[in-house]
Amino acid sequence: MSETSDSSRPEFWDVRYASSKTPWDFHGVPAALNSFLNRTRPGKVLIPGCGTGYEVRAFFRAGWDVKAIDFSPVAVAQARKHLDGLGHCVELGDFFKYGRKESFDVIYERTFLCALPPDLWPAYADRMSYLLRPGGRLVGIFLYGEEPEPPPHPLTEVRAQELFGTRFSLLQTVPVEDSLPLFVGKERWQEWKLNDR
Repeated sequence: MSETSDSSRPEFWDVRYASSKTPWDFHGVPAALNSFLNRTRPGKVLIPGCGTGYEVRAFFRAGWDVKAIDFSPVAVAQARKHLDGLGHCVELGDFFKYGRKESFDVIYERTFLCALPPDLWPAYADRMSYLLRPGGRLVGIFLYGEEPEPPPHPLTEVRAQELFGTRFSLLQTVPVEDSLPLFVGKERWQEWKLNDR
């Protein structure tokens, strides 16, 4: 498998961002996130796989201390350009090697998990547990269903329980009303609370 056909490699994403082949790009902030921000006290948030970083501005305006990372240099450059004065919130980094020991109140998910090959999903769940403070929440939009030619790689109910069920409690799951056409009927806003250790 070449580096440009392996979604676990930054080169895969560099090619897509550089050519603007980004059908997953919402070009804005989903209504479910705005609802969450309106009802949640601000804290410290991490946005892994942030892409062009629209959500960075939304969290910042709502009073959050925001850190966003992506391992695609092209995506990071585009996010910093798009975010103007908030570009300092976006770092080039690999979520799985993110070495700083910081505890976050919230980690925001949007098309990050489904972009990863499923063999990396257990490591994703491990990192979420490591980076969240006890009682912290993994929130965002998760893709469920079937996909004949992944990526994206959708979850199933069984796989979600395998990944999160022992360490997290599912607080909320609701259908997403403003999905992009390729995700219609497959997206759910979910809030997973990290259980006390």
